[in-house]
Amino acid sequence: MTDIASKPGRNALPWLIVSVVVIALDQLSKAWVLASLPEYTAVPVIDGVWNWYRSYNTGAAFSFLSDAGGWQKYFFLVLAVGISGLLATWLARTERSDWKTALPYALVIGGAIGNVIDRMVHGHVVDFIQWYWRDYHWPSFNIADSAIVAGAIGIAVYGLFSGKSEERSRPGG
Repeated sequence: MTDIASKPGRNALPWLIVSVVVIALDQLSKAWVLASLPEYTAVPVIDGVWNWYRSYNTGAAFSFLSDAGGWQKYFFLVLAVGISGLLATWLARTERSDWKTALPYALVIGGAIGNVIDRMVHGHVVDFIQWYWRDYHWPSFNIADSAIVAGAIGIAVYGLFSGKSEERSRPGG
């Protein structure tokens, strides 16, 4: 296996542009939400399915650890920065043309850093997209969360469906 990271112009680090776009879209949308939407009030987008609903999450997915007393903010900051650093290192070792690996990594990095910015600036994550059906409401989320989920699905799908005979450029692949 050749060392992709030592060959300038060949590694997948340019895919971090996707991360920057995710961060920008996430932060711009949250700035709009904070300036325009009332707190905890549903504003219908598509009646019966989708609301704008400004809320805050001090925890992680589905408000995991949201009542933990404050230490979780630092835990999730360290976790997100650590995972982003690891994925960026893997991008440096990934062939640029391997979009099935690079795109999901870039999405997760962008989403994680978007939520890190919220935790650092506001002390919590700003959520505003709410899907529902009748009396069931999916927990509110944001663009960063969507990028993390899409990236995680991409990583899982690629991992499950890539053949063993296919040469992988991921570390350990």
